[in-house]
Amino acid sequence: MTATAFELLAQLAPTLPEASRLRGEKQPDNVAYVFLRDGETPEQTLTYGQLDTAARAGAAALDAAGLSGGAAVLLYPSGLEFISTLLACMYAGIAGAPVQVPTRRRSMHRVRRIADDVGTSTILTTAAVKRELEEGFGDLPELAGLTLLDTESMQDFPTDDWAGSPPGPDDIALLQYTSGSTGDPKGVEVTHANFRSNVAETIELWPLRSDGTVVNWLPLFHDMGLMFGVVMPLWSGIPAYLMAPQAFIRRPARWLEAISRFRGTHAAAPSFAYELCVRSATDAGLPPGLDLSSWRVAVNGAEAVRWATVRAFTEAYAPAGFRPQAMCPGYGLAENTLKLSGSPEDREPTVLRLDAEALQEGRVAPLAGPELGGVPVVGCGVTVGTSHLSIVDPATGIAQQADQVGEIWINGPCVARGYHGRPADSAEAFGARIVGQEQRGTWLRTGDLGFLHGDEVFIAGRLKDLVIHQGRNYYPQDIELSAEKSDPALHPNCAAAFAVDDGHTERVVLLVEADGRALRNGGGDSLRARVRDAVRDGQRLWIDEIVLVRRGSLPKTSSGKMQRREARRRYLDGEFGPAPAREA
Repeated sequence: MTATAFELLAQLAPTLPEASRLRGEKQPDNVAYVFLRDGETPEQTLTYGQLDTAARAGAAALDAAGLSGGAAVLLYPSGLEFISTLLACMYAGIAGAPVQVPTRRRSMHRVRRIADDVGTSTILTTAAVKRELEEGFGDLPELAGLTLLDTESMQDFPTDDWAGSPPGPDDIALLQYTSGSTGDPKGVEVTHANFRSNVAETIELWPLRSDGTVVNWLPLFHDMGLMFGVVMPLWSGIPAYLMAPQAFIRRPARWLEAISRFRGTHAAAPSFAYELCVRSATDAGLPPGLDLSSWRVAVNGAEAVRWATVRAFTEAYAPAGFRPQAMCPGYGLAENTLKLSGSPEDREPTVLRLDAEALQEGRVAPLAGPELGGVPVVGCGVTVGTSHLSIVDPATGIAQQADQVGEIWINGPCVARGYHGRPADSAEAFGARIVGQEQRGTWLRTGDLGFLHGDEVFIAGRLKDLVIHQGRNYYPQDIELSAEKSDPALHPNCAAAFAVDDGHTERVVLLVEADGRALRNGGGDSLRARVRDAVRDGQRLWIDEIVLVRRGSLPKTSSGKMQRREARRRYLDGEFGPAPAREA
């Protein structure tokens, strides 16, 4: 679909339900979504006609249940029922909050916190999940007072019964809860206009043509998976092939094989996913007959984009037809609906090698060539449309000059309305003004550090995650990367670095996940030594304490981002060994 055709549809379809209705009328037999069982075999298919029929029937059932105009938490496993239920909620004016299905008793606490934050006691889910929650967690206080509604039992409602008023562009489309990588999750109020604007900008940056196809394994309750797996395909009129995240994690090659088999053109993932694909190619070789020549846009975002991973993936899959220009690093966040910037599909990613000491002082000093070393920082592309980005001193609110590190501030049509039920937090995050530029209106403070070099934005790290040691700023992802590269037994996204104050001095702590075999026969001491030496050589930083923990024990968000503040809290609570001295 060309940009002009999309703009015409956007004028006719100001909301996602209206886009669904038009697709259902004009293209009822065209495939909208396909769910791949085990990430390989088509198991469920929805045409546009079937999708809109199911969504309208669901809206009628929800309205009959007295839920129209309210709110609900959506607990759905990977599959297509989530999509039809989400659209049903939008039709009925229900602010839906998609949340990961809890598998552990501890994760029920997040579900209850979100339900309370939303201000609802209604949980929409499937019959199987309802049964599992009642049998596995029925004795937990978190379930007390919550009503679990099985939407599968509502499917027999006649579509003609739905006669509600359609939502408007400025109405809430859903509540997108933040990942909580740096604090408690907050519900971002995303409007239909926000979604439409973000889709329009995404298509302007990474054009979708009539042969476009999305292949997505990201969880649909997460902003990146929702936008690339559900919202953008529906508004754009291209099919989406979906698989469960577990199918990818268990065997990363499934994602690439699906792109090859279904001629995928657009697919997105965090950096760690590309690293897993590199390891798969190293360990098992390329799958026979793999053809990635159709893949035009490989979005790399949601966490720090690592140059070593970009280069390794491009080299590993070049024999399968993957082009260097297809790797498109990007930057975004839920508060901006999703995407803010991205590397255009017709150029290779940009990398700068920066002087480490200058970067620690907030200055950008590119080195002349890779032979001089330095810290490699990958560009996250440019903004398009009417979205604007500024680099601002977080302490003074004064705009920074080019090649100075500061906080990334955003304004434009993709910026959401605010945090649900949190006026103070909303005012702080969404109501910032740049000193001397008050006439430009309010800005969203992202909490991310970055800089502009030329017309491209580069991400330096999270403001709240900064490690400040002896007056210098250290970005934890750089420390973690040095640790991960120190030993082949370590894996990507396996370390968490942070600082703690024991009342006497500030100490730098590094938690590292390690395989059991790497720790046998005294291997732990030698592994710690290699990690410490790697960080010392890479960042000129002495790590005060290195704690080795078992694989899978560090807290991460649903998209795989390390939750450093939560890891720090658990460390201080003694969950990774004897409790350390408490902070003053």
